[in-house]
Formats: sequence, C-alpha cells, structure tokens
Amino acid sequence: MPSPTQRVLARVPDRLRPFLVQHRKLVKFLLVGGTCFLLTMVINFGLKLTVLQNKPIVALTIATVIATVVSYVLNRQWSFRANGRQREAVLFFVVSGLAVLVNDAPLGVSRYLLHLQVPDVSPFTQEVADFVSGMIIGTLFAMVFRYWAMKRWVFVHQEPAESAGEPEHQPV
Repeated sequence: MPSPTQRVLARVPDRLRPFLVQHRKLVKFLLVGGTCFLLTMVINFGLKLTVLQNKPIVALTIATVIATVVSYVLNRQWSFRANGRQREAVLFFVVSGLAVLVNDAPLGVSRYLLHLQVPDVSPFTQEVADFVSGMIIGTLFAMVFRYWAMKRWVFVHQEPAESAGEPEHQPV
C-alpha cells in the first residue's frame, strides 16, 4: 500500500514531481509553516478580539510562541527528521525567539511609527494594517529567517564519510 506522500505525489503533474522531490525539505518546511501560520492567525485574532484588545504586539507574540512550539515538533519529526539533541532544541528556540522579534517588528512599525491605529485611522484600517504588517509581512520575513537559520545552525546533519558526496535518496 502506498504511503500518503506517495499518493499525493501521484496526483502531482509529472514535470513538477522531480522539483518537489529534490526540494522536499523546503516543501515540508513550507507545509509546516502554513499550518503554523493558520494556528498563529487563529490564536492572534482570538486574543485580540477578547483579552488583549489593546495589546496587538503581545497577542501576536503569544500566538507566535505557541505556533513555534508546534513548529519545532513538526519540523524536527517530519521536515528535517532530526534526532533529539538538547543543543538542537536550545538553538531552535534561540532562533525562534529572534524570529518572533523579526515577526513583531513590522507590526510595531505600523502601529507606533506610522501611527496606523485608532484614533489616527478607522478601526477597519487599523485591523487591515495589523494583519498586513504582522501576519503577512512579519510572517514572511520571519519564515525566510527561520528557514535559513534552521538549515544553517539547528538541523545540521553530519553525513557519514562514505555517503558524503552522494545525493539523498529518501522518499518525500
């Protein structure tokens, strides 16, 4: 019986399949990121519409931290298939902590430097500016930073000497 990955790949056009297999870590990273983006969005709006109405950066930070923990588990077990090491976990959370700051920065600029907040703008404009700056721009910047930093410092695998020059032959 084919695996779920094999069933999905069977539905992908033939010309696209080699690209997806070659860049499987990136594809998996993006799928995990998309899932965590949705989780962040739900938590962020839940907090902003209830207990943290006047604290958008705190709401986004809490949502991002929760999604980061989920991201660690999914990336470690699936995207990068890393074996558990304490150093890896510490580095992951250091990189993720820096990424939270990268993620929050555009929202801070939008709210406090550009003054895109009530009473300077309408509540609708404020929410659109918050979404675009925090959820879209911040997430994109943080995603690029995380992917680069995770590959460079966190999920680094040393290959055995005999397979160092050979390409990886693992299923997606």
